[in-house]
Amino acid sequence: MDRRACLRGSLACTAGSAWAGFCAGFWPGAALAADPVDPFEGDPFKSFQWPELRKEFLGAAAKTRFDPRVRVLGPAFAEDPMNVPITVSADLPGVQRLIVLVDRNPIRKVLELQPLAALPTLSFRFKLEQASPVRALALTAEGVWHVGGTLVDSAGGGCTVAGGARADAGWTQTLGQVSGRIYGASLAGNASDSAARLRLRIMHPMDTGLVSGIPAFFVSKLAVRDGADRELLRIQTFEPVSENPVFSFEFATAPAGPLRIVGVDNNGNRIDSRIDGPPP
Repeated sequence: MDRRACLRGSLACTAGSAWAGFCAGFWPGAALAADPVDPFEGDPFKSFQWPELRKEFLGAAAKTRFDPRVRVLGPAFAEDPMNVPITVSADLPGVQRLIVLVDRNPIRKVLELQPLAALPTLSFRFKLEQASPVRALALTAEGVWHVGGTLVDSAGGGCTVAGGARADAGWTQTLGQVSGRIYGASLAGNASDSAARLRLRIMHPMDTGLVSGIPAFFVSKLAVRDGADRELLRIQTFEPVSENPVFSFEFATAPAGPLRIVGVDNNGNRIDSRIDGPPP
């Protein structure tokens, strides 16, 4: 073999490798084929918890799409980590389920709403243990989970300190009591579609079970029924929902009253209350 030809080939190979490395350093797309699989699975927050959350709560085969039409509105910094206000909404047709997850909470699933005859919009307060992405995941009829979120910063500790509800010696006497009202105007995300808003407050300590000596004790299921006993919505709630929870639900058509609120907590205590009156 011609020694000089062999040397030229070797130099060309070395130069080509060097140029490829230079390109990869300045233009990451040049080395795209050699990059490992995205560990964040496209998550805009680049959270290492996201792939695990997706598999745990949606299933390994779930189809997901990060979608700006799923909105999560909350404070940039939570001054009170035991009462973080949040509004979630999905401007999508045919939403069947709406789940709220918090990546870095010790208990990461906050609630799950089945809108049924309500709009896929919900306002409430929750406990935040540390700074974290807060996500809403909306399942539509075609079987795709549409995902939106926001980042909420916090000094933390909201899930692991005792709440104030038990400080009232009479809290057991008001346990499960419901107060509420139907409003004719919306304050939430889908305001243009909303004809009525239902605001509920349920007296309950909503203990996480993460405070020494206080076991988990929380409202687990709620449903809202109209005057004809038609189910308007169902909601599953979990330990991270704030004590004495307040929920706001939206409706495209004002529901016929009186409304009946039924539910149960994880100890089997029943909730059954009525809210009278049409929107003002």
